[in-house]
Amino acid sequence: MFTVTFVLHEKPGTDRAEALRYWRETHGPIAAKVPGVRRYVQQHAVGAPEGDPPFLGVASLSFDDQDAFAAAGQSAEFAAAVADVDNFADPALVTAFTEDVVIVG
Repeated sequence: MFTVTFVLHEKPGTDRAEALRYWRETHGPIAAKVPGVRRYVQQHAVGAPEGDPPFLGVASLSFDDQDAFAAAGQSAEFAAAVADVDNFADPALVTAFTEDVVIVG
C-alpha cells in the first residue's frame, strides 16, 4: 500500500466548525472519487493540550502502489479534489508519502 498524507491548515476567515463540516460532508465525497483510492481517512483536529489545535487536520489517501498514485494524480478527479481545498482550508498543503507502522492494533 502506498499512502500520501496531507496536513491541512485553517483558511483565514473561515469558521473552524464549518470548515470541518464542509471537509467531511462535501470535500470527502469529492476526494473519494479519485481513481485508485483504496482508503481515505480524515483526521479532524478537535483539540490540543495547549488549547486550539495548530492545524485543521490530516487526510491520508492510500493506493495499491506509487504507480497507482501517479496515475490518480493525473486524473480530473484528483484535480477537482485539490481545487476544492480552497473552499474550506488553506490550499498550501503540506504533503508527504507515509508508511503505517502499527505498534498496537
